[in-house]
Amino acid sequence: MLDQIHWLAAVTVLGVLEQAYFFLQVIYARRLFGISPPKTSGPPEFERIFRAQVNTSEYFPIFLALLWQAGLFFHQGLAAALGLLYLCARYCYFMGYKASSSERLAPMYFSAGVLWILIAVSALGILHFFLSHYVGLNILQLLTA
Repeated sequence: MLDQIHWLAAVTVLGVLEQAYFFLQVIYARRLFGISPPKTSGPPEFERIFRAQVNTSEYFPIFLALLWQAGLFFHQGLAAALGLLYLCARYCYFMGYKASSSERLAPMYFSAGVLWILIAVSALGILHFFLSHYVGLNILQLLTA
């Protein structure tokens, strides 16, 4: 079983470490700009870092759910590769947003595209499972015949 999920687990750990890095960036920015919690406003430089971290955190549960569904129901390697692309795009998003709000756009659109691919792959994998398990229809055999 573990050989079927080890890449998914590795990407998950990388994602958690990335989230921790983003959290630390907010802590450093708070200290740099003298903004104590619970305040969330301040200079634009702080607000961009704060928003980048919050926005990335909001999408993280969606990413994790799709990563694991795609990996378990479709293909672990493809899901892990898409997961790495997503994490890279979110890092670029964070760094772009930190520099300027307009520099976040391209990585944001790219990461959203990766999420849509993960949704499609997950849905196809789950559909294939239901059709083969409950209806007895194996789409892969039909396609290769």
